[in-house]
Amino acid sequence: MQITSEEAGSGGRYVGRIEGINEPAVMTYSRASATLIIIDHTEVPGTMRGQGAGQALAEHAVAAARTGGWKIIPLCPFMKAQMDRHPDWNDVRK
Repeated sequence: MQITSEEAGSGGRYVGRIEGINEPAVMTYSRASATLIIIDHTEVPGTMRGQGAGQALAEHAVAAARTGGWKIIPLCPFMKAQMDRHPDWNDVRK
């Protein structure tokens, strides 16, 4: 899956695309400060379910936080559940 980042104003989203599937998987966030983002929504279309799209978006968000030096507040139930399952992500969890 190819993941791109889109930012506008104080928010943004990670967009995951799989070749041959038109509708992308999306994880949205808002930037609370230079060192803090709030992930508020994850949406995976039915055509991508079971292919690890949501997990790939979560891993991308964690990698971006580590690279950027910021923390994540996981308001999105999916992201919260993923962070609960991955204690090794606690370094970026707020």
